[in-house]
Amino acid sequence: MSQGSGPGFRPASGRSEAPAPLLANVLLFGRVLRRAGLPVSLGQMLTFLEALEWVGITDRQHFFHTARSLLVYRREDLSLFEAIFLKFWRSEHPLDSPRGQKAPRAPRHDLKPVPFTIANYLAHKARLFDPEIEVTDRSGSFSDQEVLQRKEFSRMSEEELAEVRRLLSQLRWKLSQRRTRRWVSARRGRRVDFRKTLRQASQWGGVALSVPRRGPKVKQRPLVLLADISGSMEKYSRLVLQFFYCVSQSLGQVESFVFGTRLSRITPQLALRNIDRALEEAALEVVDWSGGTRIGESLESFNRQWSRRVLRRGAVVIVVSDGWDRGESAELGAAMRFLQHRCHRLIWLNPHLGKSSYQPLVEGMQAALPYVDDFLPVHNFHSLEQLAERLQDLPRRR
Repeated sequence: MSQGSGPGFRPASGRSEAPAPLLANVLLFGRVLRRAGLPVSLGQMLTFLEALEWVGITDRQHFFHTARSLLVYRREDLSLFEAIFLKFWRSEHPLDSPRGQKAPRAPRHDLKPVPFTIANYLAHKARLFDPEIEVTDRSGSFSDQEVLQRKEFSRMSEEELAEVRRLLSQLRWKLSQRRTRRWVSARRGRRVDFRKTLRQASQWGGVALSVPRRGPKVKQRPLVLLADISGSMEKYSRLVLQFFYCVSQSLGQVESFVFGTRLSRITPQLALRNIDRALEEAALEVVDWSGGTRIGESLESFNRQWSRRVLRRGAVVIVVSDGWDRGESAELGAAMRFLQHRCHRLIWLNPHLGKSSYQPLVEGMQAALPYVDDFLPVHNFHSLEQLAERLQDLPRRR
């Protein structure tokens, strides 16, 4: 809106009541937003009208930014809101352009007498053309983000994978807790804290005015991540490292390993704060990227070198692999049996499990399944959300 005033409008120098044409068109604007799929409530529209009493309607920049700040809550709705605003309030130029930029005048023979409305008044003041801006009706349909959450990783483009990485960085992880053997002060503990009771009683002449209690200390379970980075998992490897990085940053006591023909520990690399540098350092640490697969030998190496250090009481182990193994299936079965015995929960994530026609027929997968507690898919972002919910609600016993 250009500076000025017109019939039925008051300047923004003081608080004033909204004129009837403005009220009707603002409410109509809210109905157009709701029809396009934006969640705009009646309370938001009333708040917007109250704000206009202070901001005024003589400045287009102030009018637009007031509407956007009060009527749009989601970042993905900003572009749709601006398109609807430009269409409804009759403007073809970006609202963030400099005010000194002038728009071309419309030919006089195209002007026709029309009833006075807020849209017609603003278009007349700005002297702008009236271009056709396509605004599709998105009510009752899935948003792009919802479609992306259920699309398989293997079918995504580079832009879609980048968006998934952004969503993955916003996902918060929380692991179930366990009771330790240590006892701490607790308001409703199962045991009486005799030391604290005697210490308090000595301050009141030997009279115990309260009975402090103790309960078992609760700690988060350790988490161990093992990912297959062989040639059959090449299209998932980069995203798996991103998944490992986000989990490591959200939780404490996380150990990360990758394997192809040999086992590599990448926990120090994923501890870096910069995600790009962390993934680059992790990729440089691995020497058998996109090569062969020896799951049994890699798990046996983990059991021999790292199990006593990282599989502390109540640890949860997550293995990400498609099950293709060039080694002996008996060796894989023995390594899985030992690993399940040492951890609290053994979870296997398979990217092919999300397909309805998938069956675990390969020898490596058949050898590992008897020792897997949870066999889950990891083919889209929705499966990762389900995994996050599963980790928060793990059973106390196998």
